[in-house]
Amino acid sequence: MRYMIVVKATKESEAGVMPPEHLFAEMAAYHEALAKAGVLVDGNGLAATSQGWRVRYDGARRTVVDGPFAETKELIAGYTIIKVKTRAEAFEWTKKFPNPTLDGSDCEIEVRRMFELEDFGNSDTMDRFREMGMSGEEKQS
Repeated sequence: MRYMIVVKATKESEAGVMPPEHLFAEMAAYHEALAKAGVLVDGNGLAATSQGWRVRYDGARRTVVDGPFAETKELIAGYTIIKVKTRAEAFEWTKKFPNPTLDGSDCEIEVRRMFELEDFGNSDTMDRFREMGMSGEEKQS
């Protein structure tokens, strides 16, 4: 099972303020522990929304809206993806996630299970995704 740990944006992250060295060190230690345990899939911080855009859909019509976006409570500042055997294991790892705020203030992270292709059953369409290597498993050469 793969889980995504979602780090919510703050006013500081949206302003491009870089975390202090001690927070980078805590995050590095956490991610090193994940890697050593063999459960780390990926993890990254995201640039401020001022460097991004959204695509808004109205039926088949698409409109591009450039950032920045005002509501930080709905924005993501970073993520970590882990692959574990059970929900309980994911729960234990996420309880160890360092407080991602610059000053250790109150905040929250969100944890979501990611779908795997086997969750959708077998079909020609799902086989197409598997052929692209999008099953969540390492693509075999």
